[in-house]
Parts: sequence; structure tokens; C-alpha cells
Amino acid sequence: MKALAESERLGLVVMNEQHIEGAMQFWGDPEVMAASGGATDRETLPLVINAYRKCFETTGLTVFGVIERHSGQLVGACGFNPGEDEEKIELIYHFAVAFWGKGYATEAGALALNLARQKAGIATVYASADPANESSKRVLEKLGFHFIDHRWFDDTQQEEPYYELPIE
Repeated sequence: MKALAESERLGLVVMNEQHIEGAMQFWGDPEVMAASGGATDRETLPLVINAYRKCFETTGLTVFGVIERHSGQLVGACGFNPGEDEEKIELIYHFAVAFWGKGYATEAGALALNLARQKAGIATVYASADPANESSKRVLEKLGFHFIDHRWFDDTQQEEPYYELPIE
């Protein structure tokens, strides 16, 4: 499978059925998903992956699988949730616990943002982070996001720091 974007260590791919087991290591992990509405069960995961694949086919952007290039292993997901406003998209990222602290979220986020910059019509990327997740907030700052304020998010049922990045 050809990566749509690559760095020295990582590649972004459109996920498919072959990625279900790997995706269980992050989307199916209660620890990873504790601040993101909870873990996804194995039965629902194919629907999620299929929806993200269809999103890519429709919009050219999606939540991509993050592949570690030297091992070929799916280590996380990073990309854009579809929204109602085509000019403003949400960046998300989730990684298996074994890959935390390696700089992968920042690296994958930069790859995803480069793809967004190539897509006409996107003016702003936004993101939020669990208030207690200092690492995630640092990732957003390293990627150039600016803290705007705190906002309520229905999916996580909490107020979270909200960030934006203008796309030029």
C-alpha cells in the first residue's frame, strides 16, 4: 500500500479492512480513548474504517492510518474528521500506548497538515485536547496551533482547550 505522505519514520495511508487488528491497539484501547469518548468495539471498527475511507474518496482528506515505515506496522491514526464546514476541519490523532513519547503524533500531524495545505478551500484546522493531557497540548503547539479558548465538547462531555491553525 502506497503512503500518501511520508517522513523518514512514518507514512500516512487510507485504512482498509487489513488495518482492523492494528487499529484495535489504539481505537479499541480504553486507555488511549479515555478522553475521546471511549474505546471502539471490534464489531464497530470496520464501520469506522469504512467511513473514513469513504470520506477520503469524497473529500480527499480523512483520518489516515499511521504506518511505521521500518516495521510496516500500523501505530496510530492521524488526520481530519469530516465536519459541516468544508473550510474548517478538525485534526485528530490517536496512537497505541507502545508508541507514545516517540514524537510520532507531531510527525504524523505535520504530514497531515501538509496534505491539508494542498487541498483547495481549507482555511482553518482546529483541534482540542483533554485538559489533563499535557503531551497532546504540546503536540498542537509544536505544529503551530494557537490556543483560542476553552470550549465544551459533547462527544467527550467536558470543556477542553481549543486551538486553531490558519492554512495558508
